[in-house]
Amino acid sequence: MAPRSPLIGLSTASVYPESTAHAFGWASSLGYDAVEVMVGIDALSQQVDAVKKLSDHHQVPVCAVHAPCLLFTQRVWGTEPWGKLEKSAEMAEAVGADVVVVHPPFRWQKDYAAGFVEGIASLEARTGIAFAVENMYPWRASSRRGMQMYLPGWDPSEEDYAHTTIDLSHAAIARSDVVEMAGRMGERLRHIHLTDGTGSAKDEHLVPGRGVMRAAEFLGHLAGTGFGGHVVLEINTRRAADRAEREADLAESLAFARAHLGVTTP
Repeated sequence: MAPRSPLIGLSTASVYPESTAHAFGWASSLGYDAVEVMVGIDALSQQVDAVKKLSDHHQVPVCAVHAPCLLFTQRVWGTEPWGKLEKSAEMAEAVGADVVVVHPPFRWQKDYAAGFVEGIASLEARTGIAFAVENMYPWRASSRRGMQMYLPGWDPSEEDYAHTTIDLSHAAIARSDVVEMAGRMGERLRHIHLTDGTGSAKDEHLVPGRGVMRAAEFLGHLAGTGFGGHVVLEINTRRAADRAEREADLAESLAFARAHLGVTTP
């Protein structure tokens, strides 16, 4: 059987401050293959029925659900971290997604972190959903450098996860070589957040090709290894002057992904 071509998706985070509904509209009009739903402060993103209706209305499938594990989503779906992951898996199953993206625990979540690797494996076995753990980064500042804010660590290639995610903006902060990281992950690499960064301490989420992460080379590496997972554009368009500029960034990102993965536009 021939290897499956990657799905190229749009993260709903890429259209913020516009809504989850707008993200599905952009994905449909621009020709993205799928959507990743970032469960966050937008009420629509928290509602399984609403997400399913948006997917059906725009005829764009949901490839992944991003669990609410950011600092500003600490109270979305309650405060118990395992409960959030359970709800993420329930949403994924209901909308037809096969991946839940999750961050490693913060270091102050000691009980959650203590059994995280084993707990993720247990969730996968019980739900049939892949929990793709995402690379994060040391927190850097002018006064303190390299603070370890994640447990058991920010680099999932060093842990025994069955499925992983590489985010190029996070890798830029950590100054990680993403091709080498992908090599360490091997077949465990299931999901990509395609974006870019300059190597600053800020999580920039630039349009791919506008930073220093050699995003084109990375996509070529994925294509050469037969990667068949999801490549999701997760860019920051908050500073777009208007909807036309946001649309141009989303269209440029999709074209970049298709060109360097060698995937034909439908």
